[in-house]
Amino acid sequence: MARKLGAPIFIGIITVLAVVFLAGGGTDDKDTLRQTFDFEAIYYETGHVEISFFDKSGKTTFVVMEILGMDESFQKTFSDSEFIEIVAFPNIPKYGWAIHPIVLEIDHEELGHIQLKTEIHFPDEPLPPVIYARP
Repeated sequence: MARKLGAPIFIGIITVLAVVFLAGGGTDDKDTLRQTFDFEAIYYETGHVEISFFDKSGKTTFVVMEILGMDESFQKTFSDSEFIEIVAFPNIPKYGWAIHPIVLEIDHEELGHIQLKTEIHFPDEPLPPVIYARP
């Protein structure tokens, strides 16, 4: 009997460890990034997306912003710790905003190279999660 349960228990443990690893396991590193950066992309009915970035530490030296999944690639570079960028988006995507994630490549004086990724949302919707990564 123990043999038959061994494999499912092993798979369950591996699954839990994978989820903890992929979610960051509540590490101080991810908490530091969450506390340092504000990043949001809001779609307004006037046909534009407002993308905002703010580094509370003021130590961002360089940011490359890219909107993925567009017919014509959108990329812009900033050399400040905060910006608001307005991007024309006349049509709501047929398959939802998840196909157009916003990605930031950030160079920070203390934290090094960081990537942030989020989705566009409507003003009355909750904030989608921001994914933090260090490549």
